[in-house]
Amino acid sequence: MMDALVTASHHAAAGDPPQRGRVSVRDLHVAYPGGGPAVAGFDLHIAPGEFVCLLGPSGCGKSTVLNVVAGLLRPSGGMVLVDDAAVEKPGAERGMVFQQPTLLPWKTVLDNVALGPLLNGHSSAEAERTARSFLELVGLKGYEHRYPAQLSGGMQQRVGIVRALANYPRVLLMDEPFSALDAQTRVTMQEALLGIWTEFRTTVIFVTHDIDEAIFLGDRVVVMSGAPGRILEDMPVRLPRPRQPEVQFDAGYMAVKRRCFELIRDEAVKGFRR
Repeated sequence: MMDALVTASHHAAAGDPPQRGRVSVRDLHVAYPGGGPAVAGFDLHIAPGEFVCLLGPSGCGKSTVLNVVAGLLRPSGGMVLVDDAAVEKPGAERGMVFQQPTLLPWKTVLDNVALGPLLNGHSSAEAERTARSFLELVGLKGYEHRYPAQLSGGMQQRVGIVRALANYPRVLLMDEPFSALDAQTRVTMQEALLGIWTEFRTTVIFVTHDIDEAIFLGDRVVVMSGAPGRILEDMPVRLPRPRQPEVQFDAGYMAVKRRCFELIRDEAVKGFRR
């Protein structure tokens, strides 16, 4: 299993472009049961290996879009394709990381991460090797036999991320995974996530309401309007990688931040006037 991790790392380092993980969201519409539209006319196309952040005010439909891509929510109209196959239900090719880690509290860290490979038909020995390799990758070697309640919030989220990655998904979907963490842990987790993404170049769709987080992480920042959610602007983030926290002082970073702030502030003002 470690050979597989080394191979994935080698391809990323060599600059080989990912071949899988293309996401197409076409004219997506989602309506609340018995209510108004949550998302309307949403179109988004993501190349394999891209890291795209969905940014917008609370209630704009960011998580709704993510849940449709995950196959957890059926749209009212439009469609989602992953590598040209329509999404109709959850699948192992799409891993999900929620705001809370949602680890199984009665299982050890090792068993939580090994569960996905086991459910996908791997032997117990192979699932354990996979879990151990991923835990080592995120600095959790030695914590395999602890239970979630014995870990800090940041450590639990690291387990949640590698649990999602243990099935080698083509697309990793992340719904504000760091919002409950303190500021310092959050920065550390952002850097750790970028390190993992650099290793595997999995396509990432990351939902956040934090402008700095979106710019620091993303290849693109997609700013959404208030409900019904639609795309206001799709901004490329042309900052070099690997990124360090000091990038926030870069003029290009500040220009993207200023534009994001303007768009979100305008949407917030509209919300108060409705």
